[in-house]
Amino acid sequence: MAQSTILLADDDAGIRLIASQTLIAEGHAVRSTTNPTALMRWVRNGDGDLLITDVYMGDDCIFDLMPEIRAERPDLPVIVISGQSTLMTAMSATEHGAFDYLPKPFDIDELASLAKRALASSNTTKKLERPAARNEGRLNEAVIGRSTSMQAVFRTMSRVKNTSLTVLIEGESGTGKETIAKAIHDLGSRTELPFVPVNMAAVERDRIEAELFGVVNADGSVTQGRVALSNGGTLFLDEVGDMPLDAQTQLLRFLQNGEFSPVGSTNTVVSTTRVIAATSHDLRALVERGAFRNDLFYRLNVVTITIPPLRARKDDIPELTKRFLKRAEADGLGKKTIDAKALKRLSHHDWPGNVRELQNVVMRMIALS
Repeated sequence: MAQSTILLADDDAGIRLIASQTLIAEGHAVRSTTNPTALMRWVRNGDGDLLITDVYMGDDCIFDLMPEIRAERPDLPVIVISGQSTLMTAMSATEHGAFDYLPKPFDIDELASLAKRALASSNTTKKLERPAARNEGRLNEAVIGRSTSMQAVFRTMSRVKNTSLTVLIEGESGTGKETIAKAIHDLGSRTELPFVPVNMAAVERDRIEAELFGVVNADGSVTQGRVALSNGGTLFLDEVGDMPLDAQTQLLRFLQNGEFSPVGSTNTVVSTTRVIAATSHDLRALVERGAFRNDLFYRLNVVTITIPPLRARKDDIPELTKRFLKRAEADGLGKKTIDAKALKRLSHHDWPGNVRELQNVVMRMIALS
């Protein structure tokens, strides 16, 4: 294989040094710069087989340059790296046609592996997607976080938001599984369609099929279920592990064929609704006990997102706390601040109730102090 040339753009000298050394050791030639003007000159000249770039170099943002890069070199794969590790950064990288997004700090071996895949890919040409109508104000506390564990969540969210793939969200109670599901919906191509949540644990077991698929009434009319109400949008099934086996059978049919029948009807309805499911249970253990269908588990588990408990992402507590304070101020509860000592105390707690518990504690502090 001929030697590949990698363009590396980052204003951090340490990252340029270690990334260059690693990529050269892998057999690549590397040209590095801190200057967006020099980078664009290389791109226009047809230099380089891969671009690895930071989001920000000084006051310049790579996302402002991506349309020109795509126009000049539609076949040039781009890997975006960033210390501004937020969900919106991951989403922007995806929307601008990046091959992948890697948050800082990253494992240098992962960067090398990612570069190898990008260079070897036979489908590196990516069209610029039309960004979905985004409303960052709707992004809730579950999608806040710069911790390494949350970056994995953000990367997966950015990859599945515009697909029809079924997503299974795992996590303890209070970690924000519904909020993650809503963010996938809001930031994706279905944002203008309904997002319909239903908690399987809160529905009477003998009413679940009717709740999901509708029911024929005594007068012949049909009461629509949640699938019909979602109307091609997103159906969010919370605590899916609490579904009885007979209802699981009907859900499996819907996931397999995109078809369902209201209870009491022989008519088949076709739906393009996407399903996102969530559970705080171990579905694999339920399968082993015979309490959950094995085939349904694999239908739901196409893409898995695991939400870390708050005790595993304590570095995010200050940012979460400040968001709660801002929300309280917006709700008319007055402007409050929290000092470093109090934040440190919050970070020492293990938060068995996760983000929900933290929110309750902060709101109580706001009300009583």
